[in-house]
Amino acid sequence: MELRDLKTFVVVARLQSFHRASDELHTAQSTVSARIAALEEDLGVRLFERLGRRIVLTEPGRRLLDYARRMVDLEDETRAWVCGEGESRGSISVRVPESLCAYRLGAAIRAMRQRFPRMALSFTACASEGLDRDLRGGLTDLAFLMADSVSGKDLVVEALSVESLALVCGPGHRLAGLAAVRAEDLAGETLVLSKADCSYRVLFEGLLEESGVETAPGLEFSSAAALRGCVLEGGGVSILPGFAVKGEIERGELKILPWAGPRLETAVLMLHHKEKWLSPPLAAFMELVREEFGIPPMGAHSIPVAGGRGKRCC
Repeated sequence: MELRDLKTFVVVARLQSFHRASDELHTAQSTVSARIAALEEDLGVRLFERLGRRIVLTEPGRRLLDYARRMVDLEDETRAWVCGEGESRGSISVRVPESLCAYRLGAAIRAMRQRFPRMALSFTACASEGLDRDLRGGLTDLAFLMADSVSGKDLVVEALSVESLALVCGPGHRLAGLAAVRAEDLAGETLVLSKADCSYRVLFEGLLEESGVETAPGLEFSSAAALRGCVLEGGGVSILPGFAVKGEIERGELKILPWAGPRLETAVLMLHHKEKWLSPPLAAFMELVREEFGIPPMGAHSIPVAGGRGKRCC
């Protein structure tokens, strides 16, 4: 097996596209296809299923991916030791909630680009579904969640902060003038929620269910910006991180509903696989994120999750 073929395989598996892999690797798509074909011939197995324009890993492909990432990581480690951090190159794949990326990680991302200009950073909207698999298989190097706990084997979970959640609506909404909003006030109301950025929504929906409150059919958005736009126009009530709507609240575009129930909050978690090699760039990015959340160097508390549910460690 050629290392360059394994590196190509890792990129194709992460991007799930030969075309996008060729762009990232700065080579022709035919070259990418030829390298994958050579690897499949050498191993005597099919690594990808071609489903029209989509490709998915086969079972042998999923088994190879873990080993391939380790070999690529070993090359990166060797290069880092020989050349120094300033010459580090490659890519880091991060899954992160859209609002968290937009409002809390900007400074860390900017500092990362300045420190490692040759390192490619890929950010994907995050949900907990399939996260353990992607971290274990190397499709994702680092992940962030807004949740009180996370399920998964062999993960290292680091709590960065506890963030307040805000129940919000447009200023003209029927609930906007109430001195206190209780669960029963939301009966028949339209909830405007996020698909990919909303692990904490389960908490709120659970509170309503426990109170026997039935809401109207909800609205779901994959874009946080589209979600806020819908709420601004009076489309319903949403629950969002306070930092994500601070500007709209200050400008009077959104109204915080004074929730009379249990305090609404969520932990911000940073996760990686326990066997993942933390390359100098990846370790540096994690440290920059800690600084962004006001955590002293090496001061965060990490807990391994071995087959159970992680506990909030803030």
